Amino acid sequence: MKKIYLLVIILLAFSVYMGCKKDDNKDDGGEPCPGTPTVTYEGQVYNTVLIGHQCWFRENLNVGTMIKGKDDMIDNGIIEKYCYDNDPANCNEYGGLYQWNEMMEYDTTAGVQGICPDGWHLPTDDEWKILEGTVDSLHPVGDSIWNRIGFRGYDAGKNLKSKIGWFQNTGTDAFEFTALPGGCNIDDGYFYKITNSTLFWTSTENQGSAWNREVFYGVDKIGRGFHVPENGYSVRCLKN
Repeated sequence: MKKIYLLVIILLAFSVYMGCKKDDNKDDGGEPCPGTPTVTYEGQVYNTVLIGHQCWFRENLNVGTMIKGKDDMIDNGIIEKYCYDNDPANCNEYGGLYQWNEMMEYDTTAGVQGICPDGWHLPTDDEWKILEGTVDSLHPVGDSIWNRIGFRGYDAGKNLKSKIGWFQNTGTDAFEFTALPGGCNIDDGYFYKITNSTLFWTSTENQGSAWNREVFYGVDKIGRGFHVPENGYSVRCLKN
């Protein structure tokens, strides 16, 4: 009888432990932001996702008027965007591609609202580091690895990637960030890397360039670099 009681106690303790583990994982991400499950902006509905203590758009921003990929965006009071291959259907699937200055609305302040809706802003380089450290299974927030340039971490990129749509080696989308391989626009209108890569701007300058992030097929890590502001990259918004 004592053995039976002991077995029951062990099973109950294990159940409580597993329940706590499940709750811990749930807190890391995958749930809509409390009180703000969606945001309607310029006629489009965006889902939100809570990852750690940050509230992100789950989709890439898709706002503005499409212009041809060979044309530069200008400060004319109209939000302009590129659609991959100059096809609006690609904006509907992957979001728009924006030059850095257009995204920032010609303000150079890191963390500015830019083309995001009220109550949201363009994430800084440091805020991206927090996201990466939260989703990486090996390197935590604050690890010195997040200050390096190039592909960093262990599996941050893999955990941010969507499960479908990639050329190969799809992601786990463990935190429901759902990074899609939307490619980019560079070199006077040259579109490339669709299904292979996605690049996100940060709102932090770096000596005439700006910091960005890249999630690439076949690579579990995440890339950090700085590129010229004339490139057209994807944009995510972060809640204030």
